[in-house]
Amino acid sequence: MILLTGFEPFGGESTNPSWAAAQRAAELLAAQGREAVAVEVPCVFGRSIEVLDAALAQFEPSIVVCVGQAGGRGSVSLERVAINVDDARIPDNAGNRPIDDPVVVSGPAAYFSTLPVKACREAVAALGIPVEVSQTAGTYVCNHLFYGLMHLLADRPGIRGGFVHVPFSSDQGAAHGQPGLAVEAMGEALAVVATTTAETAVDARVTAGAEH
Repeated sequence: MILLTGFEPFGGESTNPSWAAAQRAAELLAAQGREAVAVEVPCVFGRSIEVLDAALAQFEPSIVVCVGQAGGRGSVSLERVAINVDDARIPDNAGNRPIDDPVVVSGPAAYFSTLPVKACREAVAALGIPVEVSQTAGTYVCNHLFYGLMHLLADRPGIRGGFVHVPFSSDQGAAHGQPGLAVEAMGEALAVVATTTAETAVDARVTAGAEH
């Protein structure tokens, strides 16, 4: 079973392409004969991890791909690392605005994704979809959920998981004068991330670093 999650709208937006893309990816995976489900999570510190934890218990997936919106980015971003800090520039959808709080008290400073991010980047790029390995998932609810996911999976051996950021949708990008990507392309990218993970035991040894 492959579990994909996407967020509800936040920050004044009426839609969140991460949720639409997660739903589309689940449809594409099901059409390939793979068991897949998409779950929407709230853009709320704490509660988002609770919803994810419940989904893990309900669906017992072997692969988890959490997805969030990164407005302003131009590529699908495969996140490499989650850090143990909440530092919110804007309030979440429940009005919470933590500053320098840990995601998990006494948790490790960081967790790495267990998705084969470099192999996934190569597979998505082969589709002609802009993609990168990202070295930061921010410090808002996306990183919060990513860290929470990896902390939950630390006690669930055999489940691989990680986080992917998607740009604004094409319509959002046009409205904001920012890069945008069609939701269909996002869904295709996420489906390939999931299938590549299922078929890749050891990540590709290719460069995907950054100078800054």
